[in-house]
Parts: sequence; structure tokens; C-alpha cells
Amino acid sequence: MTGKTTHESEPAPLTAAQAAGAAIDHLVELTAKEAQGATSVEPADHGWTVEVEVLEDRRIPSSADMMALYEVEIDLDGNLLAYRRTKRYSRGSSDIGGRTRT
Repeated sequence: MTGKTTHESEPAPLTAAQAAGAAIDHLVELTAKEAQGATSVEPADHGWTVEVEVLEDRRIPSSADMMALYEVEIDLDGNLLAYRRTKRYSRGSSDIGGRTRT
């Protein structure tokens, strides 16, 4: 006996990659928009905060597509807590910024 206790019934916490995948899945299900990918993943007190880039409106030419950044919050089990669109911009924009850090 090593003195360590294990809790086999508790699932392992989500990795950053799993958190990003869960956030993208939830966002696509709720918005029916095409996610381009996660642009940031950060641990938070409640779980994870994931920023996802989304194709909002397809245009011709594709360089004129309207894109958006969404902030998605999920808990440690991968359940959706909240989401919000934080920025909207054209695909060709060079100054999209990102989350403001305080």
C-alpha cells in the first residue's frame, strides 16, 4: 500500500485540446455556423474559456467572408456554461485582435 487513494469513479479532467473540441461542438450545435477552429484555450475557475473563430457569412470572393470570434465557457466535464460573440470582422481584416487581458 502506497498511502495514495484513487477515485476510479471520477473522470479525468479535460485537457486543453478536449476543452477546445467540446467548446467547438457546443457552439456549432447552438449557432449552426461553421467553426474554423479554436484561437485560444485558457483554464478558468469554473473549467475552461475557449475562443473560437466562426464563419458568420459566406461571401464572394471568400476574402470578403464575415468572420466572428466567440468566447465559450465550459465546465470541467465539458458542459456548456456560456457563450458570447465578442467580435465580428471581414476575413481579410488584419486587425482582429482578441480577448482583452486584464
